[in-house]
Amino acid sequence: MLKASFVNPFVKAATEVLQAECRLTMRRGQLRMTTSKATSNDVTVIVGVAGDLQGIVLYGMSERTAKALAAIMSDTQVPIFDSMAESAVAELGNMITGCAASGLEAEGHLCQLTPPTLVSGRGVMISTINIQHLVIPVETDHGTLEINVALRNGTVPA
Repeated sequence: MLKASFVNPFVKAATEVLQAECRLTMRRGQLRMTTSKATSNDVTVIVGVAGDLQGIVLYGMSERTAKALAAIMSDTQVPIFDSMAESAVAELGNMITGCAASGLEAEGHLCQLTPPTLVSGRGVMISTINIQHLVIPVETDHGTLEINVALRNGTVPA
């Protein structure tokens, strides 16, 4: 069962990072649960979580939104979604997850993060093996960023 205490740090982190790095305000959309294994956005950043909590966090967005966020972060035009834009968007997911992990650790959940992975295309299958996703839509002036939190308790053996 996904606990609210696992999710709240991601909402707070997304707000802080989008304001600091992209100078954007956000509005949280309606939360929903999903068990879908297929990506539903053009661009998805994946960050793995291990330690006291296990699972993944997915950041999905349209290519248009990804280019807009990359342009803001790099302070340059991004006419095509190239390797620089991929790097910027992956780093955005990494920053949000890192900030959220600090919040989780403050609540007593030690977490280690994997480097971000970027997947392009809708319908890519990503299995979290029996971990439900809580989808947190984050609305910005440049489009929606969907944060999928799929975490469960479970310390990794030493």
